[in-house]
Amino acid sequence: MSLNVHKFAAIKGRQSGDDYFTVVCEMSIIPRLFLFNEATIPTELRAQRHINKTRIPEMARYMVDNPKNYIFSALTASIDGNISFKPLKLNGKDSEIGELEIAGDAKLMINDGQHRRAAIEKALTENPDLANDTISVVFFKDKGLKKSQQMFSDLNRHAIRPATSIARLYDHRDPIAEVIRRVVYETEVFKGVVEMERSNIAERSSKLFPFSGIYSASKYLINLEDKKKIEQIVTLVSSFWDNVGQQFDQWRGVRIGNISATEVRRDYIHTHVVMLQALGIAGKDLIKANPTNWKAKLKNLKKIDWLKSNPIWDRRVLNNGRVVKNSNSIVLASNVIKKAFGVTLNVNEKALESKFKKNGK
Repeated sequence: MSLNVHKFAAIKGRQSGDDYFTVVCEMSIIPRLFLFNEATIPTELRAQRHINKTRIPEMARYMVDNPKNYIFSALTASIDGNISFKPLKLNGKDSEIGELEIAGDAKLMINDGQHRRAAIEKALTENPDLANDTISVVFFKDKGLKKSQQMFSDLNRHAIRPATSIARLYDHRDPIAEVIRRVVYETEVFKGVVEMERSNIAERSSKLFPFSGIYSASKYLINLEDKKKIEQIVTLVSSFWDNVGQQFDQWRGVRIGNISATEVRRDYIHTHVVMLQALGIAGKDLIKANPTNWKAKLKNLKKIDWLKSNPIWDRRVLNNGRVVKNSNSIVLASNVIKKAFGVTLNVNEKALESKFKKNGK
């Protein structure tokens, strides 16, 4: 890259009638190449290109903590200025490989990747060794405000986030995800009834629980600061869910084919994520209060009427017959379970329960 002209080895491509150029840039160049000054961005684009600053530290930390195995996808940018492409001759003919020259005074605007650019800048301040790493940039010739807006819209409209379940399943850096994968694969209660890819279960699905639901519920049982080995944690979490499952005949009925998962999800509350999380919260405090006989206490789950028609769930986790999952409904559900276990509610749980009962009058 020179002072007056930016020069890059590039591959030319064509899409919807327009040329684009793919180049590889060192990380150290990215913050200087794409100067981010919100004031210079047209008003019509500012809302689209606003940086969510809360995301940057997490993304930068991801790079810094994983210098040997992080991955960032290509940036997409528009060039508002003069460019020229000098193709390499192959067999006497112009090829799609060559050198891209961008005028030094050209304005370069990121259409997709502004958070990656900001994270790269922050990561370089924490670990300068990342400066020589590279990232791909796809350049398009700028065709005005309307085209830039449409590019931004199209790129982000089709960039669909993966379901939480599959994102958790594939995350091998998350120690909790590692535990839950083991638990789901090795625990009898979950065999054949866990939706591994989707976070929402289809109406006619043969599954009872989404992987993400088991993950969020089991987090309450896992204390990674407790110095326990992964094997011990897996054993504890597996034992907890196996013993919980023994209290629900419907869970076993689905596994052996005596009842359909659709019927159970339709009629009972205990397979829904809100209740799994409530079981996790109540289970954590049960184990803490009764470290030696918590398994026996789990038998009290049979004393609870888990049918959705039970008035105890109305307004607590059901609103006009629909399951509600939020922080309050999870705690209110766990309060019912803790009462069955004989576990004392904490101050916040008592306050929420009192408010719930007061509003119900």
